[in-house]
Amino acid sequence: MKVLAGDIGGTKTALAIYDDGKLIRRDTLPSAEFPSLEILVEKFLSADVRPHRGHGIAAACFGIAGPINADQTCRATNLPWFIDARVLSHALSIPKTLLVNDFHALSVGITCLPDSDFEPLSSAPANENGPWAVIGAGTGLGEAVLTKREDGGFNVISSEGSHADFGPRNELEIDLLRFLTQRHGGHVSYERIASGSGLPDLYDFLLSRGVQPSKTVADEAAQKDAHIAAIVSGHGMKGDDDLCVQALDLFVSVYGAAAGNLALTVIPRGGLYVAGGISPKILPKLKDGTFMRAFRDKGRLSHVVSGIPVKVVLNADAGLIGAGAIAQKL
Repeated sequence: MKVLAGDIGGTKTALAIYDDGKLIRRDTLPSAEFPSLEILVEKFLSADVRPHRGHGIAAACFGIAGPINADQTCRATNLPWFIDARVLSHALSIPKTLLVNDFHALSVGITCLPDSDFEPLSSAPANENGPWAVIGAGTGLGEAVLTKREDGGFNVISSEGSHADFGPRNELEIDLLRFLTQRHGGHVSYERIASGSGLPDLYDFLLSRGVQPSKTVADEAAQKDAHIAAIVSGHGMKGDDDLCVQALDLFVSVYGAAAGNLALTVIPRGGLYVAGGISPKILPKLKDGTFMRAFRDKGRLSHVVSGIPVKVVLNADAGLIGAGAIAQKL
């Protein structure tokens, strides 16, 4: 049985066709270049459609960065798309279509991955009965929780906890909160900082404090099509620009603090998984201690989060794999 899986992000959309669990075709398309998800998926499917036969897809599942409403509609958080599962089914001629939060799909995907797809950040032992928590930075920041069912399967609790109020922990972060409040007005969330969309703000924040970039970075940032997030992460990882190094340090520290907050909320004895598109790209930085120091710095309950295993998800297709597994069950 052929099924369609989608991992819909603010920057890119990954799509795949599976046939009885076997990957048949996979492609990635730039989300923002399409006016709707229907048109994007039609573009993907058009390469497979044979005249007078159609695509033969029995079910589809799309993991979308945004809250899913009870009527199976969703307004994507980082895209100007309103998505309706019934409209998708009709437009794409797919009998069964399900929308889930992207971190719901990602969480299911994590349960399908081998141990080799994880990199541990802590050596704490895992409780096989869970629960588990997932956090991940990409264009935005996502969170989810998993619990085990009596039949051995998993329940996934989607969350928008990344939009909770950012809590500064020192004078630098207090200044950052003031800067972001002035720039964005009112509410400042963890996603405003610990995400790909947050890295340009960190760059500008440090500039406002007098930290100067190297000529190379300044020239790159001045280009019309400059991707500041990639510039910061790239030079921050190389260590060849002081501003980028400081910005990446601040990013990882706030990321770790947000993960620690999730750990306090859930107490995920089974483990906390750090996912998303950014984490594998900055893995050495995540492993240098900055992330885990912020994760464990929880005052009187530091000993609680210190006993929680933390792993980085290395497989960038975890969300796509999860969406495929959900579609197969439809």
